[in-house]
Amino acid sequence: MALHYDIIVVGGGPGGYTAALKAAGLGLKTALVEKQKLGGTCVNKGCIPTKSLLHASSIFEALRNSDEFGVSTDFISFDFKKMQNYKKRSVKAYRNEVKELVAASGVTVIYGTATIRRGHTIEVNGPEGKDYYEADHIIIATGARPVTLKIPGADLPGVLTSDRLLASDTWNYDRLTIIGGGVIGVEFATVFNALCSHVTILESKEHLLGPMDSEVSQALQEELSRKGITIYCNTRVKEIREELNQGLVCVFEVNGEEQAIRSGQVLMAAGRTPCMEGLIGQDVELEMENGHMKVDSEFSTSEPGIYAIGDVVADKKLAHVAAAQGTYVVEKIAGVQHTIRLSVVPNGMFVKLPVVPSCIYTEPEIASVGITREAAIACSMKVCCGRYSMSGNGKSIITKEQSGFIHLVFEEYSGTLVGAQIVCSRATDMISEMATAIANGLTAEQLMLAMRAHPTYSEGITAAIENYFETKGEIKQ
Repeated sequence: MALHYDIIVVGGGPGGYTAALKAAGLGLKTALVEKQKLGGTCVNKGCIPTKSLLHASSIFEALRNSDEFGVSTDFISFDFKKMQNYKKRSVKAYRNEVKELVAASGVTVIYGTATIRRGHTIEVNGPEGKDYYEADHIIIATGARPVTLKIPGADLPGVLTSDRLLASDTWNYDRLTIIGGGVIGVEFATVFNALCSHVTILESKEHLLGPMDSEVSQALQEELSRKGITIYCNTRVKEIREELNQGLVCVFEVNGEEQAIRSGQVLMAAGRTPCMEGLIGQDVELEMENGHMKVDSEFSTSEPGIYAIGDVVADKKLAHVAAAQGTYVVEKIAGVQHTIRLSVVPNGMFVKLPVVPSCIYTEPEIASVGITREAAIACSMKVCCGRYSMSGNGKSIITKEQSGFIHLVFEEYSGTLVGAQIVCSRATDMISEMATAIANGLTAEQLMLAMRAHPTYSEGITAAIENYFETKGEIKQ
């Protein structure tokens, strides 16, 4: 007889383990099925390892430019294998934290590959064979994997996905071509540029970062170019070939003209696709939409009692999005008041504002939340903006990190904050204040009441609000 649970979560990434922890905390009998290691892509092959390498490479870059601060170094080098070992230690430490939380919560962890059968039954093919489990509710949180482009030469030895690159501990990246100028592409470009690689980005769209605000994308592209990264947009990669004594040659078309770039390695960073291989049994039908599992506004699939969250459904494939959705679904199942907002409709408005912050850990960092000015205009919303260039910020002057800006978008009549885009050091930390403000419908007047310490990057927020009042002709003393 199959063991029965109130909730079974399939997938142990941020969405899955957060949902399991929340369910157990609400007194629900909960099981978590994971086929590899707890933490999922984020902890093991994504956020944590990538940000570890970003941190390590930024230290090397800072030392290379330390003379300006009066710090002299006779010889600087890096050991890529040691960097990777540091990354592995960071991953292991974080994964252990997750394991301890899950163990203390009373969640049953089942290792193996899950297949959903009819009647809310889950078949798990584990190390010791097959077992069967039943649940009143099933939450699918199986995440996503890197996309491999179907172009000639994609299977050559030097063509890597982000997973393979993160697992490498030998240096062979003097020249690196990155196919894809999204978040993954620009973050890896930042890492290897800091380590003195000759990096080229090939992006198929008009600008980097796809759906990101065009002004933000342009600012990033200018900064990456200034640092020596070669960027081609509006490209179509035709083939990758291997030439004797020349390494890999990536052939692409840009503005109707065929070009070629040589490099030692090629990274495919053209997005991620949901992991669903073997997940849905033949006796279960779940509707799909554009390659993702179809869900309604409450994350219910076409099968009652089965939910899907995170990268298998979301366009924004972010760990904190999956975690927030997991919390939301469990609270819905348990019938308790929601403790998190995924979107908000401010009073008197007819536009739903996303309150999910997007963060990109380049140099400078990029963070955004809510909607952009362009998106607001497309929704027929009248807005007024406040802007501040970080070149005059005291902390930026001290650290010699003066590129970037803060752009705040306010609804014209009420002054309610509806969007924020920040490009500067610590932007990924600063965006939380803006997300809180949007989630609670705060106005420019209310945001102006907050005192921000000096000297900090956050003073730029005050300056941007002041610029908003000046733009409206309402100078605040």
